[in-house]
Amino acid sequence: MNLSDLATKVIGDKRRWRAYKARVRALPPNYRTAVDALERYLMFFGASDGDGAASMFEDMADLFERAAADGTPIREIVGEDPVEFVEAFLANYTKGGWVTKERERLSNRIKKAEEASGETSS
Repeated sequence: MNLSDLATKVIGDKRRWRAYKARVRALPPNYRTAVDALERYLMFFGASDGDGAASMFEDMADLFERAAADGTPIREIVGEDPVEFVEAFLANYTKGGWVTKERERLSNRIKKAEEASGETSS
């Protein structure tokens, strides 16, 4: 399965996905390259529901379209650590996603283990 097929499966509505991709293609090459890199990361770690994923990608397109129109350098958008940027961006869309659920499950299990042993966190 290629990235586009995966995106369509995750996002659902092909029209929204195609509209998003058309917006990205219209960006200047350097912004498009940045969005493509962020998109690839978000495909693996992003929202798992169709509407949430579609909104996430559309919002990213909005951000980069405005930045390109204003001439904002890419580093001013993503900062010195692109992973930190994309994780902060993603945090707005992952409620209910499998990554969030697994993080919560891990925290809850550790807390339960701590309580069962009589340990307390400081």
